[in-house]
Amino acid sequence: MEYKRPEQVLLMRRAGLVVAEALAAVRAAVRPGVTTGDLDDVAAQVIRDAGAVPSFLGYHGYPRTLCTSVGAEVVHGIPGDRVLVAGDVLSVDCGAVVDGWHGDAAFSVLVGDPEHHDPADVALVETTRASMWEGIAALARGLAQGQRLGVVGDAVEGCAEEAAAAGGAPLAVVDGYVGHGIGTAMHQPPEVLNHRSRSRGPKLRPGLCVAVEPMLSRGTADTDVLEDGWTVVTTDGSRAAHWEHTVALGERGAWVLTAEDGGAAELGARGVQVAPLAPLA
Repeated sequence: MEYKRPEQVLLMRRAGLVVAEALAAVRAAVRPGVTTGDLDDVAAQVIRDAGAVPSFLGYHGYPRTLCTSVGAEVVHGIPGDRVLVAGDVLSVDCGAVVDGWHGDAAFSVLVGDPEHHDPADVALVETTRASMWEGIAALARGLAQGQRLGVVGDAVEGCAEEAAAAGGAPLAVVDGYVGHGIGTAMHQPPEVLNHRSRSRGPKLRPGLCVAVEPMLSRGTADTDVLEDGWTVVTTDGSRAAHWEHTVALGERGAWVLTAEDGGAAELGARGVQVAPLAPLA
């Protein structure tokens, strides 16, 4: 595994902020009538203007800057001429490289005005978002307590279970897709599981940088890959959501490199203080 020195984490923070800016611009552009290709153009422009390079474009032949996954598409949907309609569940994944260092993040959103949103889809998106932040908070606490990476999967699956126990519909943790280490390559060891496992993974230590990215489904945990060789869909056609942030562990705790505030608001709400190596701006 690649453990980063503080000056390398600062370079990753630069890439993370480019990703944050690109995703913010994409989110502002999401509306009925826009195509997923239009959103890809928005992200590509932001990344170019920042002097960065898209992580995804050309990766094993991938043809676009973003991954845009709609409805039953879980991850790796290819942007194109698909027109978004009110009520769609859209997941957007973006990566950027600055001076050889990567940032990677994703969000899910419901398209159009709230009156067109299925409450079950609202719960899907919010629970997936919450499970990501619970996983990141567990990562920060686990570092302080000398625990292992498996605390992330414990927290993600536990969040989905708690949402169901509180009266929500059961949600499945998508099988076979995980978070990952990140740094001089977009995907590195270790795998970051989104479910509980007896395999607890490596011990958490400063210098570890990972992408925490839960994917939840309203139905099955099982998936197929479409004929394009990229787009992952649920086998039963149930809608899915995907959230992701790049997180660095330092001597004093965790820093969310792809969140503009470093994760301060969401981690603070969970009793965890963010530990930046530089000002949050």
